[in-house]
Amino acid sequence: MPKTTKPMVREHNTETDEVIDREMTDAELEAYEESKAAAEAAKIEAESKESAKAELLERLGINEAEAKLLLG
Repeated sequence: MPKTTKPMVREHNTETDEVIDREMTDAELEAYEESKAAAEAAKIEAESKESAKAELLERLGINEAEAKLLLG
């Protein structure tokens, strides 16, 4: 089996039941990398917001349930 440098893609033709495993094209790889970067950025942003929220609640001296009660 040859060593690959790009992630593999599996194409399955359900009409003929033919399965083809191949390396990603340059365009597919670029889209894949962009998608991974966007997901990582979203994860970091969510963690940052959660941390800021926890800091604010701590400064206010209330817990999350109390904050929901005040805002609800």
